Amino acid sequence: MKIKTTRYYHILVFIAAQVAWLLVLGLWIFRWVTSFLLINRVVETAPGEMPTRSSNILGLVGGLVLLAAVQVGMSLNFRRLNIHFNLNRMYDNFIANVTHELKSPLASIQLHLETLGHRDVPPARRREFIDLMNRDVKRLDGLINTILVIPGLEQKKIAYEFHVHNAENLVLDLVRKAEEQFQPGKGAIRVRGRAPCRCVVDRNAMGIVINNLVDNAIKYSPPPLRLTITLSCTSRWFVLEAADRGIGIAPADHKKVFEKFYRGDRPDSPSVKGTGLGLYWVREIIRAHGGRISLQSAGLGGGSEFRIELPIYRVSRKRFIRNLIRLTQRQKKQRKSDHE
Repeated sequence: MKIKTTRYYHILVFIAAQVAWLLVLGLWIFRWVTSFLLINRVVETAPGEMPTRSSNILGLVGGLVLLAAVQVGMSLNFRRLNIHFNLNRMYDNFIANVTHELKSPLASIQLHLETLGHRDVPPARRREFIDLMNRDVKRLDGLINTILVIPGLEQKKIAYEFHVHNAENLVLDLVRKAEEQFQPGKGAIRVRGRAPCRCVVDRNAMGIVINNLVDNAIKYSPPPLRLTITLSCTSRWFVLEAADRGIGIAPADHKKVFEKFYRGDRPDSPSVKGTGLGLYWVREIIRAHGGRISLQSAGLGGGSEFRIELPIYRVSRKRFIRNLIRLTQRQKKQRKSDHE
């Protein structure tokens, strides 16, 4: 009969191995002590013919070091196994979340189609149904694209199109489009500050970054939404700071929020939808642009602030930026040759 390999099974195996090693260690020390005492008695009668005691002590120390190394190795293997189980748990949660995310818009589309097919719906109501279905289709399309893009992010195979943009104009345009998409309400998103510097970015990728920041602020903020985006330029970096008045993030979770599949699990947090991939995707996009992202939060109930820094064109990370532009040019030439 095949034993089911669960987490508890591996924990029991690890504990059993530790107990076995401790028993072996105890027996070995007992044997060494008894041998040492016996040798001491013999040394008292014939000290000149017996080996020195230091060699015995060195043997004991060497054996203990060896056993300690084995213990450390087993502990490291158990730690890696525990990480593997945690990843599996996060993956299971991801599958459950994705399933729910797929079923919800599909059920909405099915309901509206059945209504249109079996009832005489007035034109105004019909238009409303069509708009709702289009919104659900976009939601499905966004979810599927998010899932499909993750393997490309991990394997560094995303084909970005990097171009030089005025940072302030680009962000203002992307924020306007995000407002049209999410409709958070008039005055919910405020952009302040000036950023006349230029950056090398992929416009679509930065749109994904802005959309995720806005989406997270909406999900984790009590109404009405208040999201403040502050723009500035230092001597080397373009800086974007997005601060909300949401539920906040505990200090222990500041780094975890950028991990794949991670979602905050708090009893007092609102029930939100998502896959746990948004901020992971944002981090990978910012890294691909040679930038960095960080999180600041006063803790639970204190809101959150995401800080993004991108290198300024021809000022910071010059070689890296040139390589991004060359990569885009090569990709364009490749696509052109493929079409010909």
